[in-house]
Amino acid sequence: MSLSSVRAFFAENAPDIAVIVTEQSSATVQLAAQAHGVEPAQIAKTICLRVGDKIMLIVAGGLARLDNRKFKDRFGGKPRMLDAEEVVAATSHPVGGVCPFGLPSPLPVYCDASLKRFDEVVPAAGATNAAVKLSPDRMAALVEAEWVDVCQ
Repeated sequence: MSLSSVRAFFAENAPDIAVIVTEQSSATVQLAAQAHGVEPAQIAKTICLRVGDKIMLIVAGGLARLDNRKFKDRFGGKPRMLDAEEVVAATSHPVGGVCPFGLPSPLPVYCDASLKRFDEVVPAAGATNAAVKLSPDRMAALVEAEWVDVCQ
């Protein structure tokens, strides 16, 4: 479902944005930066987390790291990473292809301020070799994300 659900999402919500599928893997920040000819910080990595019983997605710059204090202050609890099976169950996307697009059911999405310095970012698109290029503000608008500052 993953790549096809992302393609369907863009066909319906932003037909001007093309899903880019590469021969090489873009499953890590470094691989994605190489595959798309951008700097690693421009990769918009999506992290699937749980706080208590709430699952959420944080989209942050490729080199940004969660700041536990900022996160706890904003969300009231410590972030817990989901394991690979839980990520697929929540998003339908495999680890390395997780993105906030084409989800099977709505999840809260938060975009970190680390993305704001770029005119264009490159989030995954539901597969370990798929991505899109768009502005951070457009990405946030498309997925109804809230902007936060939870990274170092």
